[in-house]
Amino acid sequence: MITPFSTTRFFWSTGVGWAVGIGLAIAQPAPAPGITVPLNDLSAFTSPTDNWRIVGNVRADLAKPNTITTEKGSGILVNVPLAKMPADAKNPYKYDLVTTLQHGDMDLEFDYMMASKSNSGVYLQGRYEIQLRDSWDIRTPNVHDNGAVYERWDDKRPEGQKGYEGHAARQNASRAPGLWQHMKISFQAPRFSGNSSGGVPQKTENGRVIRIELNGVPIQEDVELTGPTRGSAFADEKPLGPLRFQGDHGAVAFRNIRYVAYDKPRPELLNLKYAVYKGKYEKEPDYDKTAPESEGATKVLSASVSRIPNEFLIRYSGTLRVAEPGEYRFNLGVPGGGGMLKINNQSVVTPGGWNGSGKATLPKGDLPFELFYAKFVDWAQPALGLTVAGPGVREFVISEGAGSNGEEVDPIMIDAPGNTVLRSFMDMPGEKNTQGRTLRVVHAISVGSPEQVHYTYDLDKGALIQVWRGSFLDATPMWHDRGDGSSRPMGMVQRLGAPVLFLSRLTSPQANWIADTTGSSYRPKGYVLDESDLPTFRYQSFGSSINDKIRVLPEGKGIQREVSITNPASDLYARLISGSSITLMEGGLYLVDGQEYVRIDDASGAKPTIRDANGRQELIIPVKGKVTYSILF
Repeated sequence: MITPFSTTRFFWSTGVGWAVGIGLAIAQPAPAPGITVPLNDLSAFTSPTDNWRIVGNVRADLAKPNTITTEKGSGILVNVPLAKMPADAKNPYKYDLVTTLQHGDMDLEFDYMMASKSNSGVYLQGRYEIQLRDSWDIRTPNVHDNGAVYERWDDKRPEGQKGYEGHAARQNASRAPGLWQHMKISFQAPRFSGNSSGGVPQKTENGRVIRIELNGVPIQEDVELTGPTRGSAFADEKPLGPLRFQGDHGAVAFRNIRYVAYDKPRPELLNLKYAVYKGKYEKEPDYDKTAPESEGATKVLSASVSRIPNEFLIRYSGTLRVAEPGEYRFNLGVPGGGGMLKINNQSVVTPGGWNGSGKATLPKGDLPFELFYAKFVDWAQPALGLTVAGPGVREFVISEGAGSNGEEVDPIMIDAPGNTVLRSFMDMPGEKNTQGRTLRVVHAISVGSPEQVHYTYDLDKGALIQVWRGSFLDATPMWHDRGDGSSRPMGMVQRLGAPVLFLSRLTSPQANWIADTTGSSYRPKGYVLDESDLPTFRYQSFGSSINDKIRVLPEGKGIQREVSITNPASDLYARLISGSSITLMEGGLYLVDGQEYVRIDDASGAKPTIRDANGRQELIIPVKGKVTYSILF
């Protein structure tokens, strides 16, 4: 069991706290802002065909397969398949779009919109396809669905086995067609030897997809690429290649394409020496007057140079060789104590807890390097980890290990093979409470479904606060050790804003919505389960009794909410959704921030209103006994 402790005695650690899985947490590869591919014209691409164009806005209709509507302007790259796209045996990929950029290791991120039933892909180095597809109604994705690392292909293999080594997304984190999606890809190019027979470089290491996030959800990690995937424009592999966007399959749009190239040499540690001092140090010792317990030269940073299990100080000194000048970021992990890092005679990671980080602008050359690690917590295992990232250098571990102290925690995941109800606290990222901290809903009910569409309901406000697709809940924060009572959604989450009362009395459609339950006579009455274990929430408000029933739509396309009100007041309104932008589209759908659709299914003839409120927009509707609407996402 991990127990808390504090110390005020050690000179670089004041009030060290406790944590789950303490140690150096290497940052997950995720694209920095990087370089933006300009989308004012098609000059960033070679020989674009007529199916590709630059536009200012796009829309895709749920009812029109493979169709995207465009508006003039710039900033969006769109593929609109031509009515006739004759095959070209000499150039089978003539309708694909290829960048002038040639890349090796890179982080890539972009927004994209799929038309209904559309299919496309992005080829890293023109060789390795990451599948883009309308997989909205897919429950268990395969290697042909959105976010997959596409399969390789060999016609010589037996039928049913020609496709191989494809990697499906871990879960379906896709949005509906016509909604903007976001993908982050971290890619490591294959490695080649500099010397080989016949002057032809030999591959020494396969390429890798380090990580893919789809709409904020990790769906791929550490996928080895033994060779080009099916549809590659090249039969060989090389250190560099272009980005390639598939253009002969389906309608798709892209925007905000950004990348970070990692093509610079890593910093190196040279002439590394260590000295180990026994004892619990309240301040940095006078090294001229303090004899080390042991000392010597080493090639790696490691806690193992100390044979003392506890209460010791390791001092490393040496040279950090920097080939590329610029700003570098360092993360230091020193479980069971404290640490400090100095480079070029400046403090980079200052005294703190078990993990620290810092930045330094470093010149090119050989720079003085010092690192200190003091261990004084007896139950923690000694460990030392240091990572470095900088201009053109992806974060890497420059030490022997990553600083883990062995206190790993098995995550506590909750699946929903059947209809599942769990009560917990629920944090709302992006929303703040009155103290400026992340808002925590303390009476949250999360409801999971085997269709892998889930939602969270706030019993304090009668409010639907989030919906998501994919895996259900991570209950580790609630149930590990002493816990904090909270759980986290695991899939692609659509957060619906800070909870407010669903119903309010308004003197006019432009009157202010009630800020809290004061004056509403709001009284929660819990919920009842039907024969399928699905809840209907009950409460009283404004003199009426309310039944609030939320169910998953067929094919898992979203949720439908039916709210029944007995004897509603004549001036009672329901607030269906809020957002920065709400637009009425064809077919009666309301598009909210490009992230979800709202469809009004039954409002007893009442007419909805889009109104401005506190710098945002709200969709409200008068209530005449019952209102039924759906959120499609």
